[in-house]
Amino acid sequence: MRTRSAAICECEDAVEQDDPLLAGRIPEQDRQVRLLLDSGLIEQCEAAFDDSVASAPNLVGSEWNRPIVLVNRAILAWRLGRISLALELAADAWTELDAEKHRDAETAHALSMLGYLLEGHSAPAIELLSRAVRIAREVGDPATLAHCLLREGATLASRVVVSGVSVERYLSDSLVRFDEVFRLGTQGAVHRRALASSGRVLVALEEVDDAQRRATSALAEAEEASDMYAQSIANWTLAEVRRRQNLLNQARTLASRALYQAETIRETMLINRISTDLSSVCQRLGDHVGEATALRRAVRAANETIQVLQEGLGQALEQRRIAVHAQRKANAAEAAALRDPLTGLANRLGLERYAPALLERSASQGGIPWLLLLDVDWFKDVNDGAGHSMGDAALREVASLLRAECRAEDLICRWAGDEFVVVLAAYSGDSRTAGPAVAERIRAAVDGHDWRQVLGEIEQPPTVSIGAAAGPARLDELFTAADVALYRAKHGGRNRVEVDGPERREALSAD
Repeated sequence: MRTRSAAICECEDAVEQDDPLLAGRIPEQDRQVRLLLDSGLIEQCEAAFDDSVASAPNLVGSEWNRPIVLVNRAILAWRLGRISLALELAADAWTELDAEKHRDAETAHALSMLGYLLEGHSAPAIELLSRAVRIAREVGDPATLAHCLLREGATLASRVVVSGVSVERYLSDSLVRFDEVFRLGTQGAVHRRALASSGRVLVALEEVDDAQRRATSALAEAEEASDMYAQSIANWTLAEVRRRQNLLNQARTLASRALYQAETIRETMLINRISTDLSSVCQRLGDHVGEATALRRAVRAANETIQVLQEGLGQALEQRRIAVHAQRKANAAEAAALRDPLTGLANRLGLERYAPALLERSASQGGIPWLLLLDVDWFKDVNDGAGHSMGDAALREVASLLRAECRAEDLICRWAGDEFVVVLAAYSGDSRTAGPAVAERIRAAVDGHDWRQVLGEIEQPPTVSIGAAAGPARLDELFTAADVALYRAKHGGRNRVEVDGPERREALSAD
């Protein structure tokens, strides 16, 4: 009996010149599990799965795309009969997958694989698979596009082949996908599986000779690569060719072989489809007692397994989707509660929520925490002379100037009325002078601003007085110190900056 390491080496040797699915996109240990499974080495596969995946199924290294790895593991768990684990992994992947924000090759693969898992739920499956193909086209990666086309084509074909309904549109659409896979120049696993699957579609389209050629070619390639998945599809296709040729004994032999291979690799979807066809052949041969009865039981068992998995997966994904949507709404509501509706800046609650962490981070990086407290000068005159709507416009303009003069990582807040607060993140230069420098820049920007565009002709355009404070990474202490400095600025003539911090303390001690 081969050891697991020997089996893995044989699998790797078989695909040395091949193009295994997801090569370079999933961890090496996950890839080995997949190769063992597709080669029918179930005992070795289960041991490898337990060693590398099942012990920590949700743990994914930072160098990998998490959703695609989780979906791949969900498919492995599903095929190995670990239904609850498959549901958990698929739901976690769905939670982290944001196809609207991320439109890359990994997202296309993950969506396509989720569609494969949902194949029994035809509408959501087709939607996911089609979206994956669209993203793959945008990305411009031929290998990714080929994988996504293969899965979409196989799913479209299964809607007709399994149901027995001759819907030529589905068959034609499926064949278009497979033909595009060939035009992309793919080789290896994708090529031979597209060959075998397209052969099965051609049988349904009554193009038997072409179907036989494709299936025979796929079978030869699959046997050379030890790809039992493609072997099963190819033998299934040839069995249907023989049935159409009324060679029923050969059809039964080929279908039995295909079913054995599907069972060996634990591919439940294939088991269901092939056993249905084999049952039909056996009935035509008059074998109603033995094999046909066993096959009907296999069909029922397969249907029950698929139904449990797919309904459970569908419910889990829908529940997770609802939960994610609710969480996003909750996050949006929380963000709105922390934001000033007039200026779009953080409000007092936002300052209390975000400032402590920013101050601590600045201090931990060796910087000196700074807080600037601003008051708009002559704001009462603006309100009294131009009206409150103009006052609101002035506050929005001050907020815009603050954004322009501060960095994205700085925290800008509207504290109350015409008062604003700026908490500076750590500066790479001399942080002892950062606060006064930024404060003076803000003061000059407001003082030099053309307020006529906002307020029209006004006797006294707004300016700002600023108190700057540095010291311990405590919001309350910094705010109190900045308030004292602001008081001096207001009573010292306005439109000026006063500092309460290391520089002022050093100057005072020198005096």
